[in-house]
Amino acid sequence: MTKERIYLYDTTLRDGQQTPGVDFSIEDKIAISAMLDAFGLDYVEGGYPGANPTDTAFFTEKRTTRARFSAFGMTKRAGVSASNDPGLATLLQAKSDTICFVAKSWDYHVRVALGCSNEDNLESISASLAVAQAAGRETMVDCEHFFDGFKANPDYALACARTALEAGARWVVLCDTNGGTQPSEVGEIVGKVIAAGIPGTNLGIHAHDDTGQAVANSLAAVEAGARQIQGTLNGIGERCGNANLTTLIPTLVLKPTFAGRFETGISVEALEGISRLSRNFDELLNRAPNAQAPYVGASAFATKAGIHASALIKEPQTYEHVPPETVGNRRRVMVSDQGGKANFIAELKRRGIDVPKDDGRLDSLIAAVKDREAQGYAYEGADASFELLARGFLHTVPDFFRVTSFRCMVERRYDANGALKTVSEAIVKVIVDGEEKMSVAEGHGPVNALDIALRKDLGRFQHEIADLELADYKVRILNGGTEAITRVLIESHDSTGARWSTVGVSDNIIDASFQALMDSIVYKLMKNREMAGLVAAE
Repeated sequence: MTKERIYLYDTTLRDGQQTPGVDFSIEDKIAISAMLDAFGLDYVEGGYPGANPTDTAFFTEKRTTRARFSAFGMTKRAGVSASNDPGLATLLQAKSDTICFVAKSWDYHVRVALGCSNEDNLESISASLAVAQAAGRETMVDCEHFFDGFKANPDYALACARTALEAGARWVVLCDTNGGTQPSEVGEIVGKVIAAGIPGTNLGIHAHDDTGQAVANSLAAVEAGARQIQGTLNGIGERCGNANLTTLIPTLVLKPTFAGRFETGISVEALEGISRLSRNFDELLNRAPNAQAPYVGASAFATKAGIHASALIKEPQTYEHVPPETVGNRRRVMVSDQGGKANFIAELKRRGIDVPKDDGRLDSLIAAVKDREAQGYAYEGADASFELLARGFLHTVPDFFRVTSFRCMVERRYDANGALKTVSEAIVKVIVDGEEKMSVAEGHGPVNALDIALRKDLGRFQHEIADLELADYKVRILNGGTEAITRVLIESHDSTGARWSTVGVSDNIIDASFQALMDSIVYKLMKNREMAGLVAAE
């Protein structure tokens, strides 16, 4: 049976850049386009040349080797010839394989936003495509607001799509720009478009996630006949985001409903890199990955309930819809006060710690975890602190250093220029190899000052923590009042790409933070030795 081809179009560098807080540099764009190209996307949209200096500079050379490199822009303005339109000229100067034109397909927008006649808009579409094709470019048209336009005036929406096709567009992309269309509506409308004479092999879908259904809408369009999907990495984008390619691609490749009928440019082997691609992208954005993201999130294959864990260990298919390794992820059996022995045994085994089911130390560890979680600790979100606690019960944590005391001072004062200033200073005393060391540091707040002081002088271990960085810091108040119990979760990472989380709990936020900071450093030193096979030597 010959499978039909689904083409994947990434618009992370253009539509994704409309995400609040996201602003790609040229270097970022080069790195991301290379990642997408290597992964196997069919099209990589680089941005909107002429819209800003960064995008214009990015298109001074072709940025992909395998994928078709696409430039995005408006059709020519009504009342201006194609040869005299500056925006169109900029698109033609861009070093791209493909030009993706955005065109109005809702007569309401033609009237209000463009201020021209319906016929003028159709002429702009055909004239723009003609000029681009004469310049040797593959062309496609994103029919903006197509679904809302079709519901308001189906004849005109279809006229826009038909004009694009007849003018030579390789793809006519139906856009749910406001993101409010339902999957059943998408399927029905795509079917009517195909019935009106526009082949599914020329149709694409561009869905926004304003109702949380961009992925569902994209798949509904494919089932109805569309053969191109536009989306972004990790679903970033304006407002609620775009269709998430890291969810769509595994679904297309692994789920029999789609894998049995369609193929993409992503091989089963390449799919194993999708979790790494997702996390590397978040790292570039300097944000914590979404743990509950389908397929690629750290919790995508995690189970917490004891009865689930017991079944999962016996037969993974009981609670996993696909094997985690097919998407480069891993199974996590989490430990908590809701978990039974199966959870603990599985998690310890994953960490290379074999403890027999009848070992008394296992019962002691389980009791300790449940007792500490009653105090406010949360080990399912602090994997490193759990491992340190477990190894403590097994007496396998090396004695790297010991903190004898710490002190933190926060002073608010006026500086020499009369400006009000808050200064944080910390003093930490540690014993390393029998020698007491005292470090003093100032920082941006008491936790930062403590972090700097603690890591200022750890003797022979100092060079090992040079690449240790704090990636995230979360505070949770567990009960009310200024005397509340506080839980601090810290996520750390190093130059190897490893990430780990630690937890501290106290009625003093500084003390809770310091616990998590110490655990992070001890875990880093312990893992360094495991990697080098030196744990036993300490």
